[in-house]
Parts: sequence; C-alpha cells; structure tokens
Amino acid sequence: MSRPSSDFPVERAGRLDLRVRYAETDAMGYLHHSNYLVYFEMGRTELLRLCGVSYREMEERGFFYVVAKIEVRYRVPARYDDEVTLYTWTEKLSPVRIDHRYRLQRGAELLTDASSTLVCVSREGRPVAAPDDVYDAMVRVAGAAENQT
Repeated sequence: MSRPSSDFPVERAGRLDLRVRYAETDAMGYLHHSNYLVYFEMGRTELLRLCGVSYREMEERGFFYVVAKIEVRYRVPARYDDEVTLYTWTEKLSPVRIDHRYRLQRGAELLTDASSTLVCVSREGRPVAAPDDVYDAMVRVAGAAENQT
C-alpha cells in the first residue's frame, strides 16, 4: 500500500486498515457519511493505544474525552468492500484539549480528510486536565513541544 503524501507526519500517525462493510453503506453502496465519524473514533482509540493508554481505564478513573468540534471534507466516496486506511494523528495538545487530524485513503487516493477538537472532562462534564501519566504518554507520541498549546 502506498504511503500518504508528505503533508502530514506519518511517523506520528496511527494507522488503521479497514474494509467498508455492507451495513455501513447507503442505498448507492457508498460509505454513509455518519460512519466516517465512527471510523475517526476508532482511529482516536487506536492512537491512544499506541501511546500506551487505555481509554476504558481513563473512564474508570473519571476522565472522558468529548468531541467539541469536528470538520469533515468528503472528497471521493468509499464504497462497499473497499479496503481503506485511516491515518490519525495529534496536531495540537494541551492537558485539557486535543486537536486531531484524519486522512482516509484507498491506496494512495485521498477519500476524506478531517479534524476534531476533544476536551477532557470530569464525570460531572466539567473541563479538567488529563492525568499527568496520560498527558505525558500522548506528548511522547505526538512529538515535539511545538505541538502543545
């Protein structure tokens, strides 16, 4: 499979290979637009795992990441049974906020690119800093300090 273009940091991106399932498509056989958001969530979860962080364990500790903003640019549709690759990486990071970027590709062809902002909240839904061990692990994978806000 071809590597994505050089406009994003492939060395810091999580990679998730997927196959578009029939149940994820619309009547035309295209991946339904709502399922892209599910794919992005899968990408974020895998990126956390790459950092050595379990989202389930974070939740058990009382910390949750909620989506505050998401933007999606649909360029070319994915179709039933396509093999696609999702790249997810952290663009900016602070103890309370994470900005992610996403690229969904079929081979070298860019299908969709997106960005999201997540906020760490407590069980009460109030913004809080992520635990130090979680934040430190994400910083190591996200890269240099200039990615922090």
